[in-house]
Amino acid sequence: MFKIIRFSYKIKKIYGVCLTSILSFSLVVPAQELKVIKKSSVYLHTVKKDSSQRMVELKKMIPDITYELYYATPNNFTGRKLYKSSQSTFLRLPVAKALFEVSEELGRQGLGIKVFDAYRPYHVTVKMWELVHDERYVANPSKGSGHNRGISVDLTLIDLETGNELDMGTGFDNFTDSAHHDFKNLSSKVLQNRTLLKQSMEQKGFTALSTEWWHYSWPNNRNYQVLDLEVKKLKGK
Repeated sequence: MFKIIRFSYKIKKIYGVCLTSILSFSLVVPAQELKVIKKSSVYLHTVKKDSSQRMVELKKMIPDITYELYYATPNNFTGRKLYKSSQSTFLRLPVAKALFEVSEELGRQGLGIKVFDAYRPYHVTVKMWELVHDERYVANPSKGSGHNRGISVDLTLIDLETGNELDMGTGFDNFTDSAHHDFKNLSSKVLQNRTLLKQSMEQKGFTALSTEWWHYSWPNNRNYQVLDLEVKKLKGK
């Protein structure tokens, strides 16, 4: 694969008067190939060198967190079961720690976290892209995603006493404008719930995705490599 880099320079020459011209040219260079870790031995080597690369099962870090992993069932926008297990999901160690802090703050308000998705093997992103070629909602596999790197999480808020989800106006994976953060034609309660989730996440260092109220990522994604390992290969690592 190749990419085109375009350069543009403004050149000013003075010969009694000022003359300004624009010099533009393009350079075609090979695109950097995305590195994808497909062997657990390679992943373990990176963890040995840097413990922040470790993938953590979220319930081990946050015992009262709940899961509804839609991609482990056919009940998702693809209509296919994309994950083998609905019992486990992972994030990198610093991200899991930050989410734990979010959970602690919310717990004081009687609220908890329900996770729809976190770590996503790279091959699953490839399948999703085959169905939805829209980077507002599905990551382009040529770049890899925060989910592939173990630094993105899809989640909502729940009432800890009842286990019920707070009303966010749409369900998970709603590919319409009504799921966008800047969509305001919603009830005051829904807007309040979305704001609470957003503020809770951003205060601990997460960044929101403008088109999905449920999606948050840890910054500096290039510090983490893309993984294509099944969850069972991460357990106990």
